Amino acid sequence: MITNQLPNHFVYSKNVIEFVTVAAETCLFLEHANEFSQNDFVQKSIKILPLLYLKASLLDIPESVFDDGNEHFVSEEDYQFVREQIENLLGSEDSYLEVFHPDMALSDTPIVAFVSENLADIYQELKDFAASFQLADEDIMNDALVACLEAFGEHWGQKLLNALRALHALRFSDGFGQDSEIEVRSKHTKIDRNSFLNFLQDDDDEMNNLL
Repeated sequence: MITNQLPNHFVYSKNVIEFVTVAAETCLFLEHANEFSQNDFVQKSIKILPLLYLKASLLDIPESVFDDGNEHFVSEEDYQFVREQIENLLGSEDSYLEVFHPDMALSDTPIVAFVSENLADIYQELKDFAASFQLADEDIMNDALVACLEAFGEHWGQKLLNALRALHALRFSDGFGQDSEIEVRSKHTKIDRNSFLNFLQDDDDEMNNLL
């Protein structure tokens, strides 16, 4: 997208457009998690999640236009679909010990958290945000950005870092990837290359271009 040809509004600024791009790519990636081997999913996650955090952290939260809340597009079925894909893919590696949970200081035992729940929570916020942007109404887009960035500060930014910490530990654990030849992705379920943003076309190059 050529930003110098867009209307002169904050929602079309370079940093916002880059955040929208990475958010949409993340949604597409998570929606198609079951098309990856565990090895590939982890490798791609530890690349896109830090980029998503960076792009969100560069943005200031604008003033809201409306008093009412934003429309939600992600259903409970959508949420569970994403969560279950990731849970099934990671298996026993889905769980990890949480150290930043609000109840941790009051607990005598470790608190278990799940990468799949963290990523599904992030997906829900990003998908609602991206869907609002597709409406192309500047006021709605503005308030969707407000809600997404406020939620980033309140919870999904921390959940991203928590999931990334667990995925990092898995990626650099002994024996990671040794069974990847068994986890062959389906040859019959390929992502549509014409879908929004064509995320899977040389994703490493796309990530580098956004930095």
